[in-house]
Amino acid sequence: MNVNKPVIDIVLVDDDADDRSIFSEALSELKIDTKLTLLEDGRNLLEFLENSAKLPDILFLDLNMPYKSGVECLIDIRRSNKFNDLSIAIYSTSSTDKDIEDTFINGANIYIRKPN
Repeated sequence: MNVNKPVIDIVLVDDDADDRSIFSEALSELKIDTKLTLLEDGRNLLEFLENSAKLPDILFLDLNMPYKSGVECLIDIRRSNKFNDLSIAIYSTSSTDKDIEDTFINGANIYIRKPN
């Protein structure tokens, strides 16, 4: 890691271990310094964010997760003014207009379709 370059702090919340692995591998191929935190589901996401010394630069949320969906996480996060500046990307296999619209209505900054 080069101390002269900023490190981009990324959090990925995804219940699929393979998707987490692919995401991590893809990041490692980029020519930027990153710190990646992987979470398996959204149940403890809000607590994780509340207890973080610094908010991540971007949060990637899988849309379809057990226990707590990406939209439910998004709604919880956007209820708190503390997270107003947090950039949130929904990262999903879904491409339905309803899913995409719901995420933007509830405060997502971008919607990214997972590659096959």
